[in-house]
Amino acid sequence: MTLLQVTTAADSAMVNASDSSVNLFDLLLKGGYVMIPLLLLSAAAIAIFVERVLTIKKSSKTPAGLLNQVKSLVSEGKIDQAKMMCSQNETPIAKMLEKGVSRIGSPLKNIEVSIENVGKIEIYRLEKNLSLLATISGAAPMIGFLGTVTGMIQAFIAIAQEEGSVSPKLLSEGIYEAMITTAVGLSVGIIAYLGYNYLVTQVQKVIHKMEYTSVEFIDLLQESK
Repeated sequence: MTLLQVTTAADSAMVNASDSSVNLFDLLLKGGYVMIPLLLLSAAAIAIFVERVLTIKKSSKTPAGLLNQVKSLVSEGKIDQAKMMCSQNETPIAKMLEKGVSRIGSPLKNIEVSIENVGKIEIYRLEKNLSLLATISGAAPMIGFLGTVTGMIQAFIAIAQEEGSVSPKLLSEGIYEAMITTAVGLSVGIIAYLGYNYLVTQVQKVIHKMEYTSVEFIDLLQESK
């Protein structure tokens, strides 16, 4: 009899635990309308991150030995072939070299300015939407806090409307539902912040390669003169 009572109590405890458990989807739904902009921001952050990673990865794939080949062709006076070789690649470094080769014969200062202008345009393309990702990393936690404040207001309004003693269940449900938006907002903000810093690091690596290439090309022209 005692064993039967223990088993029955354990079964009832498991049933109650399963009834009180909430899956992730239901938990997100309890966050209220503030969850909509947070989910939109998370989707935008993921889309920007993936698109930027692919773009930066493509921009950094400069063919091996391109600079040396261009330097060799320019030294031999084969300007058209050097320009054609650069035009076959869509990387920022190739575009800078193409602009520099096309300006050979002009004053060295003009060639340097032309290369720098192309570099600025390519850097702008590399950094496209990075500021938006940074904005998401700061805005998402604030929106989450806003959802917490509005949720707490609604919880206290419900408490005020209750007659007699307030049940702990009503109070706890109102609080944890309000805190959901804070957790989601912080999660989106942290992910966006980490993604932003990773992309900035990758862009800086490409910029360093571009600067190195431009210096090497200008040095070549100075040696030729």
